[in-house]
Amino acid sequence: MTDVAWLTVAEGSQLLRAKKLSPVEWTKALLDRIAAIDSQYNAFLVVTADQALAQAKAAEAEIAKGQWRGPMHGVPYACKDIFDIEGMATTCHSKIRIDHRASADAFVVKRLRKAGAVLLGKVALHEFATGGPAFDLPWPPARNPWNRDLHPGGSSSGSGAALAAGMAPAALGTDTGGSVRNPATCCGIVGMKPTYGAVSLNGVFPLTYSLDHVGPMTRTVEDNAIFFHAIAGHDPDDPTSARRETPDCLKDLKAGVKGLRIGVIEHFYRQDAEANADQVRAIDQAVDLLQKLGASVKTIRLSPLSLWTDCNRTIHQAEAYAIHEKDVQQRPEDFAALTRNRLLPGAFVSAAKYIRAQQLRAALCREFADAMRDLDAVMTLSSLLLPSRIEDAAAVAKTYDQQARLVFNVTGTPAISVLTGFTASGIPLAMQIAGSAFEEPMVYRIAQAYEAATGFADRHPPIKLREKAATTA
Repeated sequence: MTDVAWLTVAEGSQLLRAKKLSPVEWTKALLDRIAAIDSQYNAFLVVTADQALAQAKAAEAEIAKGQWRGPMHGVPYACKDIFDIEGMATTCHSKIRIDHRASADAFVVKRLRKAGAVLLGKVALHEFATGGPAFDLPWPPARNPWNRDLHPGGSSSGSGAALAAGMAPAALGTDTGGSVRNPATCCGIVGMKPTYGAVSLNGVFPLTYSLDHVGPMTRTVEDNAIFFHAIAGHDPDDPTSARRETPDCLKDLKAGVKGLRIGVIEHFYRQDAEANADQVRAIDQAVDLLQKLGASVKTIRLSPLSLWTDCNRTIHQAEAYAIHEKDVQQRPEDFAALTRNRLLPGAFVSAAKYIRAQQLRAALCREFADAMRDLDAVMTLSSLLLPSRIEDAAAVAKTYDQQARLVFNVTGTPAISVLTGFTASGIPLAMQIAGSAFEEPMVYRIAQAYEAATGFADRHPPIKLREKAATTA
């Protein structure tokens, strides 16, 4: 059997259902691993060991009786500390909310409880899902398991680090300008930003009202599709929640790409902005491989990347400042400097500028929908640069400036980050595959075919166990 730390959701679920693996055994192994190595990576803010073991024991008893709830039953996961869990703090990695306690579960947490999943704990993020890796907060920033001196991406940094280091097989993240796909890119995992409205935002502390998405993060595409199904669905208490059935992303997952039409948005990274040569080389090779697998791939053009960036950031700045205005004015010293500096420009976004950005957004969405009429999906880079040193604030900021993820927050359409290889020094490379609204099955299908043909997902960071794991009671 695969080392329990590297079991995928799909592998583990099959073993659990066949009673060849106990949920308690899997949970204990991961809790021990967290105890042994998380001090190197700072992924977890709080480990819910007692709760996890209780949930694992309940799952074990149900499975033993043949009461299997589905593929997430007994499967451990981690939760970005921006989701409400009843009785626990939702700190958002901020001093401002350190004493907060949630009165109810977020909708997606309720879904995972119903599915029988096992919560390992809450993980780190950039403060309020913005700013960057800050060193002036109550908790240190998460670090990259491929090289702990490097930025793991954000804002769902702890989710990415926990997955890459083998401390959890699945994790919840949020994505406003790429915050699921950035850590997926930097940490060499899979991160999906679903269609806006596919997954409820109820019980998730907002960064913006119109760009936020909840997204599943895993180590494989198949796992991501499984996790997506567990959290997606209509929420009558969320006005942004789509009133439609969640499409079956597993039915044709392994149908391949023969005959599919894929557009490559090359100008984002060849003309509009500087891109790292390794990233470009890797996506070029991905294009060649998809063509060999039978897809028809052609270059397409959209508006310049800078227009998409300006649109996203104007909306982002205005809405984020509106959410934090009171605390920024009354408690500015309690924010990390990075967060405060990211929020303050929103105070100077006029109503006219905000409305023009929303009008531009509508036009850009129409443009993308028109481009997709003759396509099944598009592909482009995620990060244009490689992850920088985590303590180099200017370099980290540059990586956020040079990326193509926020395009799909503007459109609200699904986009997934998948591995395209590694640099000579072992740093992950990645691209995005994106589709039309509610076409998650097609996005997953293409990502699965590419992942299966490369084998990149089988490679893991060289984790060093600094101390023997303590046996969990």
